[in-house]
Amino acid sequence: MFFNPDRGGFVVVAHEGMHIAGAVIINETGMDGYIPENILVYIAVDKAFRGQGLGKKLMALTMERAKGSIALHVEPDNPARFLYQKLGFTNKYLEMRLQR
Repeated sequence: MFFNPDRGGFVVVAHEGMHIAGAVIINETGMDGYIPENILVYIAVDKAFRGQGLGKKLMALTMERAKGSIALHVEPDNPARFLYQKLGFTNKYLEMRLQR
């Protein structure tokens, strides 16, 4: 595999001064037509900045930057699930795992 600057993904970072307040990591799949074009790999907001709408702002910037659909995985008891639903994310699939 070779590096292609038009594919791969991107990072959205919120900071206050030199302190990282939150971040989102997106992988661009290059597989449109088969799976969503983007996979949300990671989102985090520093505890000191939670409850201030930063996660929503990070997601809005991510959705604006991403070309195509975005898929993500969220546990049912994760409070962020409600944010994703408010932003228009839906649950299309049942996850299955082979645990070893």
